[in-house]
Amino acid sequence: MCLAVPMRVDEVKGDPDDFTQEQIATVTMDGISKQIRLDVVDRWPEIGDYVIVHAGFAIHSMVEEEAKKNIELIRELASHMPEELLLAGDDS
Repeated sequence: MCLAVPMRVDEVKGDPDDFTQEQIATVTMDGISKQIRLDVVDRWPEIGDYVIVHAGFAIHSMVEEEAKKNIELIRELASHMPEELLLAGDDS
């Protein structure tokens, strides 16, 4: 199962009006840092913004307050899951 999660934008590369160059961002949540694509995001993000990330793509921008609420809900859900389920999706 895949889950779309809110992540904070730390770096943005590319130009929203130039599809000939890579449009990527570095995002973080809980110490996890990923590079994601910005090809389909609804609004070009700036550093400090939050975006919903699914399958390596930013798909929607979020207001910080709403993103933090969602992150807390994800943490709470994870705290009630058996450890073997949490580790089942670990690629390491």
